[in-house]
Amino acid sequence: MPGEVEVVILADNAANAPELSTEHGLSMWVTVDGKRILFDTGMGVVLPGNTAALGIDLNRTDAIVLSHGHFDHTGGLPYVFEQGIAPTIFMHPDAVGMRYGCLQTPPHKPIGMRPEIAESLSARSADIVPTIKPTQVTNHLWVTGPIPRRTFFEDTGGPFFVDEECRVKDPITDDQAIWMETAEGIVVLLGCAHSGVVNTLDDVAKVTGATQFRAVVGGMHLLNASEERLASTVDALKRYQVKLIAPCHCTGDTVMPILAERFPEHCARAGAGSRFTWSACD
Repeated sequence: MPGEVEVVILADNAANAPELSTEHGLSMWVTVDGKRILFDTGMGVVLPGNTAALGIDLNRTDAIVLSHGHFDHTGGLPYVFEQGIAPTIFMHPDAVGMRYGCLQTPPHKPIGMRPEIAESLSARSADIVPTIKPTQVTNHLWVTGPIPRRTFFEDTGGPFFVDEECRVKDPITDDQAIWMETAEGIVVLLGCAHSGVVNTLDDVAKVTGATQFRAVVGGMHLLNASEERLASTVDALKRYQVKLIAPCHCTGDTVMPILAERFPEHCARAGAGSRFTWSACD
């Protein structure tokens, strides 16, 4: 609707309607400033069916923002490109690198962008904007670029490596988030928050001067979080007086109830089909 900023979750681990499918992935459809931004594309399995069910026309995509290069955020790119469109793509250059999830016994799991997708992006280099610093997408939507890792209690959230032997840890330098200016305050969208929720919010606050946030929506990667990290994350959400906390995807099923308990009036579990709207800036 005119005068609104809208976020629709297209793909997630959970769904809020029986006609929608789920997968281990995340994708959001963002409408702001008359533009339509696809934030991540999930694994790609549920994107065609869910967009059809939700009435989302990917042919109208003006821009794509990739939070990072993991398979569960980039797998739907081929389907988007099949629409015959050439949206501007905002991504960190490191998003195309190989990476692995370390298992108890080899072979370890490739979790990076599929090689054929990386090749298709290489062929679209003219459409790519490298997000090596905070980058403006529309008048009121920005990509953070790399997020400084300042906290001592936050790590990437899992056993992530850049080599198949799992000897060199992956710092996931390509991790980034979105922030949007709305008439009600700043909204932050997270892909996986591999940089840490606190690091991400602190960075957006430093860049924008914000002392509070209207909403934080997305994956928080707290499944394996220590008690200290979880407590510090809760403290940060309180410190920034977040009015809407909508965790999903990699946040962790055991963590969702904790957030709901700590923020009974502000926490809403998100899933495929969830829609959030805020008043647009003039």
